[in-house]
Amino acid sequence: MTATVLIADDDPVQRRLLEAMARRFGYQVDVVDGGEAALARMEASDLPAIDCLILDLVMPDLDGMGVLGRMRERKIATPVIVQTAHSSIEAIISAMRAGATDFVVKPVGAERLQVSIKNALRVDALEEELRRISKRNTGSLTFKDIVTRSPEMGRIIRLGERAAKSTIPVLIEGESGVGKELVARAIQGASDRKGKPFITVNCGALPENLVESILFGHEKGAFTGATEKHVGKFAEANGGTLFLDEIGELPLETQVKLLRALQEGEIDPIGAKRPMKVDVRLVSATNQNLIELVKQGRFREDLYYRLNVFPITIPPLRSRRDDIADLARRFLARFAAEEGKRIRGLTAECIALLSRYDWPGNVRQLENAVFRAVVLADGDELTVAEFPQIAAQVDGFDVRVPAVAAGPAPAPAPQREIVRVEVRDPNVLRLLEENGHVRQLEQLEAEVIKFALAHYRGQMSEMARRLGIGRSTLYRKMKDLGMAEAAAEDAA
Repeated sequence: MTATVLIADDDPVQRRLLEAMARRFGYQVDVVDGGEAALARMEASDLPAIDCLILDLVMPDLDGMGVLGRMRERKIATPVIVQTAHSSIEAIISAMRAGATDFVVKPVGAERLQVSIKNALRVDALEEELRRISKRNTGSLTFKDIVTRSPEMGRIIRLGERAAKSTIPVLIEGESGVGKELVARAIQGASDRKGKPFITVNCGALPENLVESILFGHEKGAFTGATEKHVGKFAEANGGTLFLDEIGELPLETQVKLLRALQEGEIDPIGAKRPMKVDVRLVSATNQNLIELVKQGRFREDLYYRLNVFPITIPPLRSRRDDIADLARRFLARFAAEEGKRIRGLTAECIALLSRYDWPGNVRQLENAVFRAVVLADGDELTVAEFPQIAAQVDGFDVRVPAVAAGPAPAPAPQREIVRVEVRDPNVLRLLEENGHVRQLEQLEAEVIKFALAHYRGQMSEMARRLGIGRSTLYRKMKDLGMAEAAAEDAA
């Protein structure tokens, strides 16, 4: 699903103009006529989330500054672009201090508005991704940090929030790459074990002869090669959460010990003289059908029923396509920052491509695909051309990549070349740098004088009068900018 932009303006003509431009850029658009209505729309849980707010500063019921203040009180983190009919520096500074991301002056041009929206979405996506990573590292990630617009995932989140309120064993099921560990971390972050150890064990990657030692630990000299004492994963997770991923891969011998640890709340390190008490919240996960493994004799039935007390099945990404665009934007923001690239977003055509692909590798595959696209990208947006393998598998998006032949290849048939040209209004003055910061006054002044020189064909008196400065001042500025000779040539 494309990003949703909310426009709050009491002027119906201005609302229609902004709505038409935003829809032309490929965004979903909602419009309201006042500040109170804008707050109500952003807090509506039964409607799509708002990704960006275009807010008029002067409105009759609740003005823009009032809306920004209420958003801060209610912790609404939606990026805001304020618009004003007067380019008052004081009003703009106050709005930016109150939390606005950017500003535009009425009537705003299409190019300026498009850049402002893209920058706002990019900054918001990066901040959210950094916040989520920080919470993940500190063990405080919650279900509010999970990116989703899907009703199915909403049901998963409600189940997870209920599970977090108790110590009930949770079994998370789902295909590889759907985000099982993320849900497990959110369960801990929403529980009273928030901030405590969260230990992850991939059971499928454990050497069979070391599984027991890794999970339960061993004493020094317990077996050949045990030169020092080793604390197992259960002991490391004491007081917190132990996440056993791919639990269906555990050997049967280890399953017996795991069952005892769950039933008795204690473990037997190899070579220890007595059991060790542990307080561990167990969350397990699998991409296999455990009941089938039970029937095949590869998984203990008693352990299965002990683990499968509170099952949560995460749907694959192809069943929640509404999440694809948001996830792609978050991944793009993170990888662009890591790679030092200035990429504002994804084109509407690119989002349509990603939303139509089935993603057999789920969220992990999408993350890796965006990473590769960021590395390949040369422009300021990701396009279909950066996803050739994906496009080749989706009807209507085929991007042909020339194959490498063993012998001399036949001459290729002439193909029509499609050239994308960005049409830019020459009368529009760009106020922002590519990094989103305001350009220096010296640069803006130089562009204005250069434009006036061409527009009035070097007529110095007319240029000075229209620019509101003295002729001698204008000539001095042009001389400093190296334009004096050009003015003389035009005048001649």
